[in-house]
Amino acid sequence: MGGRPLGGDEEGATIVLLEDTDSLQELSEYLDVLSSTTRLKILKLIEQKPKDIRRIASEIQSSYENTKKHMDKLLSIGVVRKEAGLSRETSRGIHPVWKYSLVPGTMEAIVRNLGLFSNMKLTVTDADLTVRLAAVRGKVSEELTNPSPTITLLGGPDDGMSFLLEGSRMPVGRGERGAPTAYVPGSAITLSEEYGAVTRISKPHAVFILRDRIWHLEDCGSTGGTFINGTALVPHRRYILKDGDLIECAKGVHGASFVFVGGTESGQGEERT
Repeated sequence: MGGRPLGGDEEGATIVLLEDTDSLQELSEYLDVLSSTTRLKILKLIEQKPKDIRRIASEIQSSYENTKKHMDKLLSIGVVRKEAGLSRETSRGIHPVWKYSLVPGTMEAIVRNLGLFSNMKLTVTDADLTVRLAAVRGKVSEELTNPSPTITLLGGPDDGMSFLLEGSRMPVGRGERGAPTAYVPGSAITLSEEYGAVTRISKPHAVFILRDRIWHLEDCGSTGGTFINGTALVPHRRYILKDGDLIECAKGVHGASFVFVGGTESGQGEERT
């Protein structure tokens, strides 16, 4: 079966209208911080190992003062933390310094947050946020994210867990009774028993399928249904996935919701019939 395009504005889609002034202001501030390519480079630099300001400044070829300003901005949105550490040995010996590292799950959280906000309609007066959001997502995709597509769980006991889509076919479903939850790259995504509305993996709820370098989603005739941006999928038909799509395997607190991040192989923006 050929892939079918599915837009977020199609009839029947459930997309939240974001009107809360405080939320919009917080989103604006969040985008301001992440709009800097230099700050994104700093996040990448401290992803694996904590570093002090002077070391970071040297690696990004900037002054101590300018680097400190960037770091203060990152601290303000809670993506970076600082802890006491020791400097590298110099002619004057070793001395205590502040070392900066990523808050655990930061990269996944940034991608998830931007994806969620991208699927919310903004008021006309705040339409400029849509443009800024798209620009920031482009920078984040270029500087931070894995080139392979991922899906990230939203809510439930495994909230924030990300799964790399590999191979050409990846079914998703709830684990069998007594069997451990497992994620085998390129094989299957198995959810814990708490996601009780999701069909068991032995007869998958849905399946991610790669065709011509474009990822699709197909509902496998599940009891609870599968939805993209609130629109129910017709069982056993493939639908093209686009960057930022919200995916639901069944509705309600016992369903599983994901955000899709397309990476470089997603073919996002293309449509097939």
